Amino acid sequence: MQKSSCAEDRYIDWVEDAAKGKREAFGRLYEQFSAAMYNVCVRMVSEKNLAEDILQESFITAFNNIQSLREPVKFGGWLKQITVRKCIQNTSSKYQFSELSDREEYLAYEKEENWWDGLSMSDIQRAIKDLPDGCRQIFNLYAVEDYSHRDIAELLQISESTSKSQYHRAKGLLRSKLLNVLKING
Repeated sequence: MQKSSCAEDRYIDWVEDAAKGKREAFGRLYEQFSAAMYNVCVRMVSEKNLAEDILQESFITAFNNIQSLREPVKFGGWLKQITVRKCIQNTSSKYQFSELSDREEYLAYEKEENWWDGLSMSDIQRAIKDLPDGCRQIFNLYAVEDYSHRDIAELLQISESTSKSQYHRAKGLLRSKLLNVLKING
């Protein structure tokens, strides 16, 4: 069988080789996906050392179970699911989630078009990192990792309405922090 030069086919080949126990393939997969998975970990847990530990645990779990992956082309998504679950397992006892009061939820829904104009990406990333842990985790799962509130609720063993209210709280806190940055910079 001829190997394809297409990048996606190369990853498929690496996954298939890793499933056969070829050490070089494990290294290539780690090189290819570790930076992206590390970024997921840092967004989810915000502690560098814990993020590094979770990254390693995620790859160990993935590599120990790679034979169970039926579609090698889905390795990246599968690894991301493992990584997110590891992040949640390592933080679930630390975070408290609660639903917002009607007043807090109303304030979180207030809108003002283009209020973020003039903000740098580093300002936004810094503000996200400063969110309370539970809010940050839900914000990242929903807004960055593209999980639904139903999926988040299932992962975190909370209600869907708690996920939604924590997300709206995070948005309100972000808006508040970022508007302060604009005032300081403006």
